[in-house]
Amino acid sequence: MNLGPRIIAGAWRGRKLVAPEGLETRPTGARARQAVFDILMHAPWAGAAFLRGVRVLDVFAGTGAYGLEALSRGAVAADFMEQAPGALAALRKNISACKAEGMTRVFAGDVLAARGGDLHDLVFLDPPYGQDLVNKALAVLRARGWLAPGAVVVAELGPGDEVVLPEVLAERAHGKARLVFGRG
Repeated sequence: MNLGPRIIAGAWRGRKLVAPEGLETRPTGARARQAVFDILMHAPWAGAAFLRGVRVLDVFAGTGAYGLEALSRGAVAADFMEQAPGALAALRKNISACKAEGMTRVFAGDVLAARGGDLHDLVFLDPPYGQDLVNKALAVLRARGWLAPGAVVVAELGPGDEVVLPEVLAERAHGKARLVFGRG
């Protein structure tokens, strides 16, 4: 395991997360994650209290940085979906290091084969680039009951990737990545 990102703010501010070896997982950088949470805290469609009490779904979770950051800032629960063995091991270590076991569930496997689930208010999707996985995952999550009505979706897209959302709320470029916020 490598040292990965840190939790930026909240109860676990500064906590170092571990990341798996190799190129299988691409942890989102602290600057991009900070930009995501700044938007969630200050946008007129969200606001400072937005994270308090929400249920989060972190899809293609990797280290779990998005979901753990949301918990650190006041979310009440986070579910994580990941299939890569190295990333799953890192994710579980990070959840344990944050002592977040009682607030989290890990679903090991392919999101495209996910069964029905609970409703989530905030969904992060940060898949491998260039495989149209955001749109495919959203279709499965909608069909299987993972998205609450009006859920906010945050998708990190690579060059050439697109996402189709009923309502786009914001969009920002971050290096090669593009962050898209919308309603699910």
